[in-house]
Amino acid sequence: MRRFVTAACVMILAAATAYTQPPPPPTTAPPPPPRETIPPIPPAHPHWVWQGGHYRWYGGQYVWVPGEYMRPPHPGYRWYPGRWRQTPRGFVWIDGHWR
Repeated sequence: MRRFVTAACVMILAAATAYTQPPPPPTTAPPPPPRETIPPIPPAHPHWVWQGGHYRWYGGQYVWVPGEYMRPPHPGYRWYPGRWRQTPRGFVWIDGHWR
């Protein structure tokens, strides 16, 4: 029975890692400026926070990801937006987070 459980765990781990992809390579070109206007806060959700749109590097080009309103995970949490950071290898995206 113990061998069966071990074998099953190994197979699940192998299947899960078979479809993982390495992170996209950084780009040397800076992203274009954001291109959106923030819509009004939905009346049904007055405490939601705007997560601004941003560009993602996908398939060798920048692709726009539109912004959206989000519900804070806990009262009093603040949203810190994501940003592009220039590194010696190029520009990399740093995801936003709640704190």
